[in-house]
Amino acid sequence: MSIMQPEIEMVDRSTRSIRYLEHGWPSELCRWHAHEECELHLIVASRGKAFVGDYIGDFKAGDLFMTGPNLPHNWVTDQVWSEPLATRDMLVQFSHESVEKLAEGFPEFSQVLNILQMSQSGIQFEGFNPTFARGHMEAIRDSKGAERILSFVRFLVRLNEHAEKKILSAAKLIQPQGGSKHARIGQVIDHVIKNFREEISVAQASELAGMTQATFSRNFQAVTGHGFVDFVNRVRIGQACGMLYASDDQVTAICHKAGFKNLANFNRHFLKLKGMTPSEYRDTARKDLAPAMGSTS
Repeated sequence: MSIMQPEIEMVDRSTRSIRYLEHGWPSELCRWHAHEECELHLIVASRGKAFVGDYIGDFKAGDLFMTGPNLPHNWVTDQVWSEPLATRDMLVQFSHESVEKLAEGFPEFSQVLNILQMSQSGIQFEGFNPTFARGHMEAIRDSKGAERILSFVRFLVRLNEHAEKKILSAAKLIQPQGGSKHARIGQVIDHVIKNFREEISVAQASELAGMTQATFSRNFQAVTGHGFVDFVNRVRIGQACGMLYASDDQVTAICHKAGFKNLANFNRHFLKLKGMTPSEYRDTARKDLAPAMGSTS
């Protein structure tokens, strides 16, 4: 399934206005997909890469996200995690339209529409207390009928009050057609993510997309917001981050495992994207990795 052609998921709301789910890892539910419903998504365990629209970033246990209608998303646990997890994700799916109708009936609730608008690009609620987030999710899970709706609304109000909301995707929505440029660019993106260690030139990527180099470069920039070489480096640095905080491999070894041929080049790109050296990143990440792992055992 292409990163630019997400699987479309249909949610039955004929008997309930919100849907609660939780699942472990690995799971068939961990896939690149989109749906009409908004989604609140709490990561309970592991670390890895978040893909939301055209955003690629790190996630860890306790991170809380919201995605808007039809915004493709997936959370990919890093390959260095080998043990299955009983519960990795807790999530709630709900209708944007239902919340809008609630605000029509109760004007005091209209302020919550702000985060629904923001969620069209994806939101990460940075610094939101993970214990509180899990408590709200459990309250929704463990209640029924009107009580479940009240628990859900209470959570939305708290999230709206939270100050640190990080907007994730530059593109609100990408809806490719079968043979469109989006679909062909998506094939290249899939190839890069699955084969990030291999060398792939702009010429090879252009051929894979069935475009001239000039057309490919222009379309890739338009679809992803990044030049092709920049995108490849971002994917590789993201993979390197996972190796740094979850293994004791030397930086030189990780450089080559991530697909870089030159240590100086690796260090330069890492510093540009992360604002610190690989060694500094490892030290910083491990400081908050231990408590996160302890809470998910």
